[in-house]
Amino acid sequence: MPAPAHSPVRPPVKQPPAAERVYAHIKDAVLDRRYEGGTLLTEGDLAEAVGVSRTPVREALLRLEVEGLIKLYPKKGALVLAVSAQEIADVVETRLLVEEFAVRKAVPASAKLIARLEQLLEEQRQLSEAGDLAAVSVKDRCFHAEIVKHAGNEILSRLYDQMRDRQLRMGVAVMESHPGRIAANITEHGELLEAIRAGDADGAAQVVRRHVSRVKVLVRGEDR
Repeated sequence: MPAPAHSPVRPPVKQPPAAERVYAHIKDAVLDRRYEGGTLLTEGDLAEAVGVSRTPVREALLRLEVEGLIKLYPKKGALVLAVSAQEIADVVETRLLVEEFAVRKAVPASAKLIARLEQLLEEQRQLSEAGDLAAVSVKDRCFHAEIVKHAGNEILSRLYDQMRDRQLRMGVAVMESHPGRIAANITEHGELLEAIRAGDADGAAQVVRRHVSRVKVLVRGEDR
């Protein structure tokens, strides 16, 4: 009688280093505004929240300060920095330069790009119905990043990726302050997709300019 087969022993799942876990915890909370601008974070509270010692907390905070998300104050903690008016203007200006150029380059679009944009648009609809603002913001950015990627300029694509965190944070801020903007964003993404599908580069660029420019006035609270 053959011996019973034994299930292979799976090695235990290895956790990321402690500093990486703290970094991810803080960054995710800042980007989806669970830690809003003006919040003071202490090493002790963060260490307890993640279940680590204070040493990896310090390492993570130093990294986040370099990225411009927090400001360290010795013996006090770390202050989550609010999004400034200058940062908003800089991001919008850079997005317009990159995205208008990219959408013209991406037209005429491949069937692969069209299919991917359709998929992302449908995912945005589903997430908006579920009320997951952070996830909607991620998909919103992915929609635009996909067009930039298909422009075929890797340097431009990397430049765009460097704005990821700022875009996500602003996106959540806009949706929290202006819930009606979620549906408007989806509608405008649909208009952009139709212009791309039709091969209308000028029309697509006009939609991008109107859509992206709206971010600045919304985040500043100048638009109702």
